[in-house]
Amino acid sequence: MTSLADTLRVRKCVLTIGGILVAALLSACARPAPPVAPPQPDPKIQHMYSGEQDGKIEIPAVDPKIIDPKFARQIVDFQTAEAPGTIVIDPYAHFLFLVMKDGKAMRYGVAVGAAGRAFSGEAVIRRKAVWPNWAPTKEMMQREPDLYRPYAAGMQGGLYNPLGARALYLYQNGKDTLFRIHGAKSALSIGKSVSNGCIRLINQDVIDLYKRVPTGTHVVVLTEEQSMAQQSAQQSTGDASHG
Repeated sequence: MTSLADTLRVRKCVLTIGGILVAALLSACARPAPPVAPPQPDPKIQHMYSGEQDGKIEIPAVDPKIIDPKFARQIVDFQTAEAPGTIVIDPYAHFLFLVMKDGKAMRYGVAVGAAGRAFSGEAVIRRKAVWPNWAPTKEMMQREPDLYRPYAAGMQGGLYNPLGARALYLYQNGKDTLFRIHGAKSALSIGKSVSNGCIRLINQDVIDLYKRVPTGTHVVVLTEEQSMAQQSAQQSTGDASHG
């Protein structure tokens, strides 16, 4: 028969063991989780958008963390009836495609300004410029005179110029459409619709495009309906990228 003293000793032992277990569990819960290493930037994207000297102007590197990988410059599968060398702009998907052979295209992510959404159809590049001068349009001056009046005579090319490192000027039937493919002051705008400008590319990308296309290049700017059809075709082919 178990005595009262033995029972009390057993209870004390159980309570002691239980307290030890609870303390151990609390200690484990209080222990901080091991730090999670931040995702490393894609070295290919980091290299592609590294800083570079362009004449007298030093273009700063773009932080790869702010670039959505799908908007980085890359070769993709692209089904189109347009001939190689044609530029196809999809302002609704925020992409510019330079058509290549064998069902491929070089794809660039773009920001689309109000002027970029106001034009669709076909045009031809008749002029190209390196670090172009910029002047506000009459519409911009009327809309925000206080903002644009200081630049009425134009702004010299440079990092703070709205046209960026390069500009490609589109003409239709021999007339300037006022539609431009040009650089962007900030990579943060890529993949978005913005207030001003036409079709903006990261400066490193617009320099790459500038080297690839001559004057006389045919350009097609898609309508919203054409964009939806094009995006559907891309999805059906898997939108494979090849870096």
